[in-house]
Amino acid sequence: MKATNKILSTALGLAVFAAGAWAESPASPAPTAKDAAGSPAPPSITAADVQSLKDALAAQQLQIERLSKQLERQQAQQAAAEAASKADTKPAAQQVAEIGVSTPVQQDGTPVAAQTPSEQSPSASPIEGPLTIHFRGINITPGGYAAAEFVRRSRALSADLPTPFNSATMPGASQSQLSEFFGSGRQSKVTTFVNGRLKNVELSSYVSADFLSAGVTSTSTSTNSYTLRLRQAWAQAKFDNGWSFLGGQVWSLATENGKGISPDDDLGRTNDARPKTIDPSYNVGFVFSRQYGIRVTKTFGDKVAFAVAMENAQGTLATHGNGDNFLLGNAGASNSYNTTSTYTFNPSPDLIVKVAFDPGLGHYEIFGLYDRFTDRIFPCGEVALVSSAATGPCPSGVGTGPNAVGAFNASKNGGGAGASARWNLAKKVTFGVKGFGGSGVGRYAPGGLSDVSINGDGSLHLIKNLIGLAALEVHASKTLDIYGYGGTEYAGRAASFDPISKKEVGYGAPLFNNSGCYTEVPPAVNTGFTPTSLSSCTADTRALIEGTVGFWYRFYSGPRGRFQFGTQYSYLTRDTWSGVGFTKTGPGVTPEGIDNMVFTSFRYILP
Repeated sequence: MKATNKILSTALGLAVFAAGAWAESPASPAPTAKDAAGSPAPPSITAADVQSLKDALAAQQLQIERLSKQLERQQAQQAAAEAASKADTKPAAQQVAEIGVSTPVQQDGTPVAAQTPSEQSPSASPIEGPLTIHFRGINITPGGYAAAEFVRRSRALSADLPTPFNSATMPGASQSQLSEFFGSGRQSKVTTFVNGRLKNVELSSYVSADFLSAGVTSTSTSTNSYTLRLRQAWAQAKFDNGWSFLGGQVWSLATENGKGISPDDDLGRTNDARPKTIDPSYNVGFVFSRQYGIRVTKTFGDKVAFAVAMENAQGTLATHGNGDNFLLGNAGASNSYNTTSTYTFNPSPDLIVKVAFDPGLGHYEIFGLYDRFTDRIFPCGEVALVSSAATGPCPSGVGTGPNAVGAFNASKNGGGAGASARWNLAKKVTFGVKGFGGSGVGRYAPGGLSDVSINGDGSLHLIKNLIGLAALEVHASKTLDIYGYGGTEYAGRAASFDPISKKEVGYGAPLFNNSGCYTEVPPAVNTGFTPTSLSSCTADTRALIEGTVGFWYRFYSGPRGRFQFGTQYSYLTRDTWSGVGFTKTGPGVTPEGIDNMVFTSFRYILP
C-alpha cells in the first residue's frame, strides 16, 4: 500500500509539473502571409488566459498536497497501532487485565479488558475487549479459562477438586489411612456476557458453565467424559434512576459483594467477594449459594443500596434413630432432577433482604434471611400395638401395625441474620470479616451442615447454625497475589426423646455412641471398593474449621489474555459432638477428623 501511494503521488506531481510547463511556454509566432491567405488565423491567447490557467493548476496542486499529508497521517497512525499490538508494553487494556485480589473481574474469574473513556460513556456502556462482538446493537463478550489442576489429600475422600468438608473421615476409617491424588481440567469455564442500551436502561445477561458434574457414564479411567454444569444464567434490567430487576440462577443475595449489591459493576465485571481459592468449594465459613432468584434493587447514589430477593428453597436433613413417622421429601423425578438425590418439599421460597453501604472507607453489608420447612407427621406410623388399648389417635386392636391414621402437616419458620465488612488498604491489602447465624441455614455455607433434624414424635427440629470467615488478601505486585482465609461452621445439638423406642433421636444427642470411631473395620464386601462404615460411631459434626493460604502468580497478563499459576494449602478439622463410650484418648473426648490438602492450578484466561 505504501508503494502504491508513493507511485500515485509521483504521477500526480509529474502531471502538475507538465501542466505548469505547458502553461509557462512562450506564445505561438505570428502567422505568415500564406497562413493569412489560406486559412483563418487561430484565436489569440491573451496573458489573462494564461494567468487564469496558472491559478487553476495552483489550486489543484494545493489540494493534492493536502490529500498527501492526510494520507501520511493515516499511514503513521496505522504503523503506531501495529507497533502497539506487537509490543509487550502496558497499554490500558493490559493494566486492567493485571488484576489483583482487590480488583473486580468477570464472573467466575474471567478478566475484562480495559475500556477507553468513550466506551464507558453512559449512553452506551458496552463491555469492550479483544473478543467483543457487536451484533444488532448489543455487545457479546465470550470469556472463561482452561485449567489444569490437581489436589492431594492426606486422607482419602474420593473427591475431585471440590472438597466435601463434612465428609472428613474419623481416625478409624480405612480411608483415613490412605492418601489420594486427583488431576483435573473440569474446573475450566466458559462464559458469555451480553449487554445493550435502551433510552434509560441497561439490559444485560450472563451465562457461565464448567464441567464439575458427572453423568452415569462419567469415569476417570479412559476418556474423563464429565458433563457440562450450569453455574449462572441471569438477565438484568438496570435503570438510570437506580432501580434494577434481576432474574435467573445467580449468586444468592446472601453472598457478599465487593461494592453495592449488583452482581456486576457498570462494566459487567463480577462484583462478588468470593475467596480466591483453587478449591471450587471455596473455604469453610464462606456464606453463599448459587440458585434461582428474583431480585429488586434500589441504589441511592453510590453510597447505599437496598435489595429484596425471592430465592429457591431447599432443606438438608441429618437425624438418627427416628422411626417411620415423618415424610420430608422425595427422590428426584427422573425427567428433571437427579434420581439418586433427595429433595425436600418446600412450602415457600427463601426471602432475603440486604442493605449495603460504601461510605468511602470500606464496604459494609447487613442482611436477613427467612426460610420455612414442612414435613408430614404420621403419629401411628411407628406404633405396632400389641394390646387392645388405643394410643392417642391410633386405632386399638391386637396386631394393628403402622398406619396413616391421623397424619397431618407441620411447619416451622427458620432464618437468620448476618453482617460483613471489607476494607481495601492502599489498593494493596484487603481485609474482610463476615458472620451469619440462625436456625435452619446450614446449607448457605460450603461445609454441608444440615438445616433440620427430626424429633421423636416426627416433628421438625431446626438446627442452630453459626458461620464465620476472615479473609486477608495481599496484592504484592502486578504479578503476585497472596491470600489467607480462616473459617468455621457450627451446628448445634438437636436431640429429643422418642417415647416409643425409649431412645434419644435427632442430631448430636449426648447418648449417641462414639466408642468405635477409632477402631478400623475390614471391608464387608470383597469388591475392593466398599469400605465398611465404622460401627458405634455416630460422630455428628459440631464444628468445621479450615485454614487456607495460597498465591497466584501471573507469568503473562496483557491483550492476549492471562497465564497464571497458583498453589493452595488447607488444613481442615471436623470436630464432633461428644457421646457415650470410650475414644482412643479416654471417655468423653470427642472424635475428630482432619485432612491436609494441597492444590495447584495452571490457567489460561481469555482476554
